[in-house]
Amino acid sequence: MPPRHSHLPSVPMKTALRLAAKARATASPNPMVGCVIVRGKTVVGRGWHVKAGGPHAEINALREAGGRARGATLYVTLEPCAHQGRTGPCANAVIEAGVSRVVAAMRDPFDAVAGKGFARMRRAGIEVTVGDGADEAARLNEAYLMRVTEDRPWIDLKMASTLDGKIADHTGRSQWITSTASRRLVHAMRWESDAILVGIGTVLADDPSLGARHGGRTKELRRIILDRDLRIPLTSRLLKPESAPYVRVVAHTDASATKRAAIEARGAAVWSTKLWTQGRVRPSWVARRLVREEVPVNRLLIEGGGRIAGSFFGAGLVDRAHLFYAPKLLGGGIDLARGLAPRLLGKALALSLEDVRRLDGDVYMTLVPAGGKA
Repeated sequence: MPPRHSHLPSVPMKTALRLAAKARATASPNPMVGCVIVRGKTVVGRGWHVKAGGPHAEINALREAGGRARGATLYVTLEPCAHQGRTGPCANAVIEAGVSRVVAAMRDPFDAVAGKGFARMRRAGIEVTVGDGADEAARLNEAYLMRVTEDRPWIDLKMASTLDGKIADHTGRSQWITSTASRRLVHAMRWESDAILVGIGTVLADDPSLGARHGGRTKELRRIILDRDLRIPLTSRLLKPESAPYVRVVAHTDASATKRAAIEARGAAVWSTKLWTQGRVRPSWVARRLVREEVPVNRLLIEGGGRIAGSFFGAGLVDRAHLFYAPKLLGGGIDLARGLAPRLLGKALALSLEDVRRLDGDVYMTLVPAGGKA
């Protein structure tokens, strides 16, 4: 991750960061990038990377600026690329446009870029300054940076609980613990994620579709189902023709070959591994497998039960926990972190409170590991 900077972003960089954030749900697996071009005191060009495969932020801003980019200052939230991907090198376009100065929030750690864009522009005589808005840019692209630097997705974990820490009653029923406002926010979280993960218990209990709805729109994110013995019913909503292509079922290698073939015949994929212990798959294997997808996963949202939560917490693979507490008491039921191995108080898993607010009577908290990554 980039070094910490205490100063606030400049006004043009703040605008560039706001532009970048417009692509929260569409840029992945690419980073979110915003760009502003300033000539004198006038903004002459604005742009952002709308979606993967489309023009980068710098190209969109340069197109708007036209000839006014010559001699101007370009503010960008991430180092301009210097390689040929699905689009051409942005560093070359900046040079050709005659920009005299580039102010970038941070270096892009992706191997094909990683300082090469800055070096190319400096060799062409462009003044390059790095660090304006670095903290804000790193937070905006935390998921992309995690995948590129750690070879795994950023992992958010969402749990809805009663005040006494129950995520379901003694029958296993969890619909609905929290308010409509909380559930609406969860859909917004899904909207900004690339994939969602649950266990087979959730599938059997609720028969969910696991889609995302936001602002009247729907999004087909990838659904990861942890199902050691392939118990998922062939009648599941997840195996309907419209959903199955987005489904990845994680099973043990000794699971039924016949059932596997039936699941794959419906359009879903089955990922097999021997790395299961006491009915739980190794979380690190799942995380690594997700970035091996043809379109790698930047951000994974876990909505599994207590066993999955405990497993990923225990593996140190939860980057941010989203806890929704409803003002209710059950007295018994399924515990929030029942999958976490018991610990002595002095060795409890420590979390740092990042934010807290109310949602229609619920309490919504975000937490990161103590000394966290966020």
